[in-house]
Amino acid sequence: MTFSSLFLSTISYIGVASLMLLIGIILFEVTTKNKEFELIKNGNKAAVYAFGGRILGLAIVLYSAIANSVNLLDMVIWGSVAIVIQILLFYIAEWITPKFKITQAIDDNNEAVGLFLLFLSIGIGLVIAGSLTY
Repeated sequence: MTFSSLFLSTISYIGVASLMLLIGIILFEVTTKNKEFELIKNGNKAAVYAFGGRILGLAIVLYSAIANSVNLLDMVIWGSVAIVIQILLFYIAEWITPKFKITQAIDDNNEAVGLFLLFLSIGIGLVIAGSLTY
């Protein structure tokens, strides 16, 4: 492979993965009850933690999709699957935490719940990423 073809491939992966990350962030914003951008604008630290964790979790799964894909289309397919799984697991986390409602706790700026979500999102991202190997 020539330098120019490697460079073009790298730029393609970065561009597509960045677009997928943006789409994943938008999907999280649209599908969750919290409106993190508004909460963050108003200084809600719990929302920052939760949202930051989602971004890191999504980036981790996209990293794994890139590292383990055989081509760009393969990366898009597995990256998309991983994003959907990440969103579904958020809803499962909401369902299995009967002691508190995650959505309400984030709205109330409960920083402990925000940190819990940050670590949960990273943990889920790592598990999904590990599963995206051949």
